[in-house]
Amino acid sequence: MSKENNILVCDDDETLCYLLKEQLLEEKKFAVQTVYDGNDAIKAVKSKNYDVLLLDLNMNEISGEDVLKFVSGYNPSLQVIILTAQSDTKKAFECSKKGAYAYITKPYDFNDLLLTVNRAIEHKNLLVKATFLEEQVNKNIENKIIGTSKEIQKIITLANKSAQSESNVLIEGETGTGKELLAEYVHRHSQRSEKPFVVINCASLPDQLIESELFGHEKGAFTDAKSSKQGLVEIADGGTLFLDEIGEMSVTLQPKLLRFLESGEYRRIGGVSNLTSDVRVIGATNKNLLEETESKNFRRDLLFRLNVITLTLPPLRERKEDILLLANHFLEIKSPIRSPKRLSPESEELLTKYNFPGNVRELDHIIERAVIFASEETIKPGDLNLPTANKMEQVSNKNEENTIILTMADMEKSHIVKALNFYGWDRTKTAYKLGISIKTLYSKIKRYSLTQ
Repeated sequence: MSKENNILVCDDDETLCYLLKEQLLEEKKFAVQTVYDGNDAIKAVKSKNYDVLLLDLNMNEISGEDVLKFVSGYNPSLQVIILTAQSDTKKAFECSKKGAYAYITKPYDFNDLLLTVNRAIEHKNLLVKATFLEEQVNKNIENKIIGTSKEIQKIITLANKSAQSESNVLIEGETGTGKELLAEYVHRHSQRSEKPFVVINCASLPDQLIESELFGHEKGAFTDAKSSKQGLVEIADGGTLFLDEIGEMSVTLQPKLLRFLESGEYRRIGGVSNLTSDVRVIGATNKNLLEETESKNFRRDLLFRLNVITLTLPPLRERKEDILLLANHFLEIKSPIRSPKRLSPESEELLTKYNFPGNVRELDHIIERAVIFASEETIKPGDLNLPTANKMEQVSNKNEENTIILTMADMEKSHIVKALNFYGWDRTKTAYKLGISIKTLYSKIKRYSLTQ
């Protein structure tokens, strides 16, 4: 997708503004707006996401320095280039220390100015990419979909076709099937691939925090809002916004998301101006959203906006031929470089017969655990710690003899305690490994009165 870069020119010299706008428009890659005072510049920045602001320092009422101060707090990713007279270079240099990308003296050489503008845009893009590349590295997300089964190959084909469109996508599938991985695959194969892929989990934060994360907020909008904050829809401009567990989004926030999907417009919390952002939205859910609309938990019109294209990921039990491919892939990643581990034939057979209720994520965790606890280079069936048929039969017989039957709640409590202990009570990692939200984990801890 070819996207024009938005340039705002602010100078009280209307002739200079007109000339500069015409010169920039001739480049065929910029959308240019001009304003003639600082007050109008601030209004413009509030109403649209600009890439570069060409800013004069000396203006009536509100100076360029005041505009720069506002921009630094309101939209830190907006690159400001100071336009200044030769006599004001010292002041312009001070502005560079306060957040301006560069300064250019008047009368300017257009080729030099164009070069600076292009570099400022590259700088902005690198800053945005660096932020989200770091996030992706920390989350250890793989960009490759593993599998040769007919079911997964069909999904890849559909994903490639979906990537070439601009339509919103809804990804359905059980917990642990790899919905975020598929969403990123669609993004990486789309024309938006050079722009950010931004992720938010709709079940992990309270309503107000989710709204603030999505749409941003103004300084003073609520108690802890000590400064203005850009929302993820603003940061993702030109790219893809992935709404994970969208079925958990509250009914109070759903109308605001629907409005954004329909018009591309939104408001920061506490804001009075409409902003716009060009993003493609991909949602994911492990719920049946049609059933959720019947029970009034999800808006029908929002569902129809989201599922223009629907991709349904099959559970791992329906793609048995991919199990060993995935297992060896995880082994390659998680095994120590100097002493790589491999699966024994018996372990391979055991894995292919297991049903994997937790899907690919469960397989990942099983392999990670086996790598840690296997005492030899070969991972044996006992290292996998799977509930085999023999073990289940032994437990069943023992229960019959002692007339003891564990309830589902007891089993859930025991499993959560084991997971928490295994990860040192790191609630964030434990929730991720269990395939549930942090909010759900905290409610389980409270329900079962669990303590460290």
